[in-house]
Amino acid sequence: MEGIEHRRVNVNGINMHIAEKGEGPLILFIHGFPDLWYSWRHQIAALASLGYRCVAPDLRGYGDTDLPATPTAYTSLHVVGDLTELLDVVAGDEEKVFVVGHDWGAMTAWSLSLYRSERIKALVNLSVVFTPRNPKRKPLDTLRAVYGNDHYICRFQEPGEIESEFAQIGTAIVLKEFLKYRNPGPLYLPKGKAFAQPTDSPIALPTWLSEEECDY
Repeated sequence: MEGIEHRRVNVNGINMHIAEKGEGPLILFIHGFPDLWYSWRHQIAALASLGYRCVAPDLRGYGDTDLPATPTAYTSLHVVGDLTELLDVVAGDEEKVFVVGHDWGAMTAWSLSLYRSERIKALVNLSVVFTPRNPKRKPLDTLRAVYGNDHYICRFQEPGEIESEFAQIGTAIVLKEFLKYRNPGPLYLPKGKAFAQPTDSPIALPTWLSEEECDY
């Protein structure tokens, strides 16, 4: 990761870790779950070499960025607020920037483009298509109606429940299972059966995912 610089900036009441490299028009990279800025390292190197300034934060609650204690501190308004203030810090006189998002980062990028369209020059999103806001039903209600209560996002709603299950499996195994998941269908985590592989058996990683990357 030669030439990538790291620092923490104060935005929206939290300290946010960012990785950055290059000079020129700014590209903001927004990671997904369970990723960090690190998932963009190859794109940062490539695009910086082409004359762009690349900035990739750890979003709130991830990596070396602050971890607010209350679930209500993680709304789309909070996360978009973080990124808006980050742009105030890093963009200088550049009014509009390029944005690239992946997975949950794509959801955040869609929201950023909706709420603060005056800051966005162009948007590239991976994995998640645009879903219009529905004032009549919450997104979680839609997920439950379509996929059921075993969908992984639905399983994350009761504080401490999924954490307890993951603790029995082990952080390293859980992370590897998430990162190597390639089923085109939805990810389900049934109660008591999430990632059912025995904890004492090694996990075979795909060729595009290394132990070093998982350890990071």
